[in-house]
Amino acid sequence: MSAPTIGYLCIAGMLAMIALRMPVALAMAATGLIGFGLITTFNAAFAILDAGPFETLSSYSFSPIPMFILMGVFASKARMSSELFSGAQALFGGWRGGMALATVSSCGVFAAISGSSLATAASMARVALPEMRKRGYASSLATGTLAAGGTLGIMIPPSIALLLYALITEQSVGDMFVAGIIPGFLGLALYCAAIALVVLINPGMAQPGTPTTLKEKIVGLKGFAPFGVIFGIIIGGIYGGVFTPTEAAAFGAAGAFVIALMRGMTWREFRDALEETLFLTAMIFFMIIGAEIFGYFLSVSRISNSLIDFVRSQELAPYAILFCVLVLYLLLGCVMDAIAMLLLTVPVVFPLIAEAGFDPVWFGIVTVITVEMGLITPPVGMNVFVIKSVAPDVPIGAIFKGVFPFVLSDILRLALLILFPVLALGLV
Repeated sequence: MSAPTIGYLCIAGMLAMIALRMPVALAMAATGLIGFGLITTFNAAFAILDAGPFETLSSYSFSPIPMFILMGVFASKARMSSELFSGAQALFGGWRGGMALATVSSCGVFAAISGSSLATAASMARVALPEMRKRGYASSLATGTLAAGGTLGIMIPPSIALLLYALITEQSVGDMFVAGIIPGFLGLALYCAAIALVVLINPGMAQPGTPTTLKEKIVGLKGFAPFGVIFGIIIGGIYGGVFTPTEAAAFGAAGAFVIALMRGMTWREFRDALEETLFLTAMIFFMIIGAEIFGYFLSVSRISNSLIDFVRSQELAPYAILFCVLVLYLLLGCVMDAIAMLLLTVPVVFPLIAEAGFDPVWFGIVTVITVEMGLITPPVGMNVFVIKSVAPDVPIGAIFKGVFPFVLSDILRLALLILFPVLALGLV
């Protein structure tokens, strides 16, 4: 049996294990170990298992991950979400649908620091959902806004998804972060436009807010200040060549820690923050180890070469290849965690994209946006189920109905990036 055939059979087995609810990290590691052993020898496979995890976890390249996670956890412990939402409310004042606009804006800003779509959706839901309900907002609009707003965290830097893509494909982390700025804030602008359009078509879904004076709007900007400082430190430091990504992550975590202390973070909250950071870091590193072992298997199985040869034989146009890859990501995004999906698929599809001649940084942005869409599309939009846990009385169908305009805006953003790559590459 040829190496590519063994490779395809092992990948089919891995997908079956994932479907049976085995952790993705363990499924990747088991597949890599068995596949590598079948193609070479099991002595060589066990040698990889012996040395691979240590080499992976001791790599300096992965050190920003725990720091970015710690930064996001400190931001949550500092209870910055409520002050951020209050400031955004003041900015949008008496606009009809202004509270929904404030919610999605707060989600975008909070997500830029927390780095987690699920954490953003959960944190902002507890703050914003009761207020929107009190003001008579339709349940579908309120919950849909929160579910969609949380997805902005995967794109606006600093983003763990962009960091992992850069490490997998050996791209510059700084370039990936800078490339995500315009697409990230474009997504925020299109989400605001989607809310405005929904309210314009059906005014009964949202009520006007309380008008605010210019002075109140300026004072409201104070809620954005901590986020602006941390964002400026990280992106300004990396873009200006002052910091490496690891140093920027450390400074960002230190800044969030100082803000949390100023907001009265207790010893118990500090300890909880460290425990949560350790848990999330261990989970991500476990997936990285699995992906590393899986990568050795992909190398000896020559699956990527086999796929490239197959695509060449079909004489597909480059954009046809891109379309097929994006459809695959959209389907997988409905049923799989974003980070797990990137670690699992990028080593396989990236050679195809490179062969087709697409810019790797641009493809990373397009990939992450597509993965982001999977968080709010049925049947298993993970952000939708997070909001459902916070608002159990709202039917799941109503939440999916609420996110539909935001899915359309994501499709528009994806189309704009494909038509105008400069939106991602203009600042790089």
